[in-house]
Amino acid sequence: MGLEVVVVPVTDVDRAKAFYTRLGWRLDGDTSGDELRFVQITPPGSRCSIAFGSGITTAVPGTAQGLHLVVVDIEAARADLQERGAEVSEVFHDGGGVFHHGGHRERVPGLDPGRRSYASFASFADPDGNGWLLQEVASRPTAAALQHEAPQERWRTP
Repeated sequence: MGLEVVVVPVTDVDRAKAFYTRLGWRLDGDTSGDELRFVQITPPGSRCSIAFGSGITTAVPGTAQGLHLVVVDIEAARADLQERGAEVSEVFHDGGGVFHHGGHRERVPGLDPGRRSYASFASFADPDGNGWLLQEVASRPTAAALQHEAPQERWRTP
């Protein structure tokens, strides 16, 4: 299975389209018909797109939260988004050392001290308040390593 599209609820379709394309995301399509408008946009390097429009979701604009964009170099990705006009938080890591908490709880300023993959973040929002996180992943465990590891061990701090 592959996740292909995530619907992001927005108030103003044209404003959202302008925001995401200004970030350098590829416009895959903008289609309309009988009380429906469907826009699909893909972040650079992603196989999963986002979709928004009118008549495609009943979700309240701004309620999509915790959408993760995985990057190899969080500082470079943060700088690129800022240059394109996004208001991006400072880089942070989680005080508990496992995964970021919701909202701003347990955010510790700066990169993860061990610069571990999955442990450094930065956040930004679209004009409606849909929340995005950059997550630095420089390396991933192999499939073989994951098969021999108990599921609860995957998320434990080394």
